[in-house]
Amino acid sequence: MLVEITLAADDRSAEALADALLEHGALSVSIEDANAGTGAEEPLYGEPGFAPERHAWARSRLRVLVEEMTADATIETACATMQITPAVEERVPVRENDWVRETQSQFGPTRISERLWIVPSWHQPPDEHAVVVRLDPGIAFGTGTHPTTRLCLAWLEQTLPPGASVLDYGCGSGILAITAAKLGAGTVVGVDIDPQALEAARSNSRLNGVDASYTDSHGLSQSATTFGVVLANILSNPLKLLAPALVARVAPGGFLVLSGILERQTDDVIAAFTRAPASLPLAPWRSEDGWVCLAGTRALMAH
Repeated sequence: MLVEITLAADDRSAEALADALLEHGALSVSIEDANAGTGAEEPLYGEPGFAPERHAWARSRLRVLVEEMTADATIETACATMQITPAVEERVPVRENDWVRETQSQFGPTRISERLWIVPSWHQPPDEHAVVVRLDPGIAFGTGTHPTTRLCLAWLEQTLPPGASVLDYGCGSGILAITAAKLGAGTVVGVDIDPQALEAARSNSRLNGVDASYTDSHGLSQSATTFGVVLANILSNPLKLLAPALVARVAPGGFLVLSGILERQTDDVIAAFTRAPASLPLAPWRSEDGWVCLAGTRALMAH
């Protein structure tokens, strides 16, 4: 049987204590703000590549999932390595669940447009005549439910030129690359820095029977290939840093489509791509729930 034990900690010990608990038998540990829901609650966040200055709160709460038979030994040993006294706030049993079934119940078919659906493998497609992308929630970002992904999918469904070559930069689960292939793209390449994301994208491509290749950024840098469509659904700061590299991958007359951008960040991102070598003008294409999708076309080369 499993139990969840809640421990009090401060910002100096919370992260190290979490590591120690995992080393000594805890199945999982989460760190929360002990003041959550009160006027003293503190925001603590960061974007990829831009880590927060602190990784825990002044008053932190650790929720530890552990086997009941080894719980006391795990807590005592981990705290002893930290030379601190255990500060147990709560101890509750965790009922046995069919976690796979419960997780699956949270994800149903997602309608992107009249003809495009994202459907988990355990569901039947709602429309047999629709373009259906089979995709199961997993470790890689991209299930079609987040506005940033939905915006890119909608752009593809409405605008993708038949036979166009497509680069999905930051491909995650491969959802955009797979959708592009199913909507009639030619060559499709996905890029990600996370090996697990690349593995998930390849698996999802096989599941959908599409021909797409996936590589890391180093693999892409070995080629000078440009693409008719370049998609990047990341976040605003990485997008701004990547502006010269992304513009360089857009073929003359090709499209650049960016998402992962909050509406208030729109002007900054547009300015970064205006300053980039071979400047590419961008404009808002569509927004949803505070997120915006930017799109633009690279100018044709002068003869």
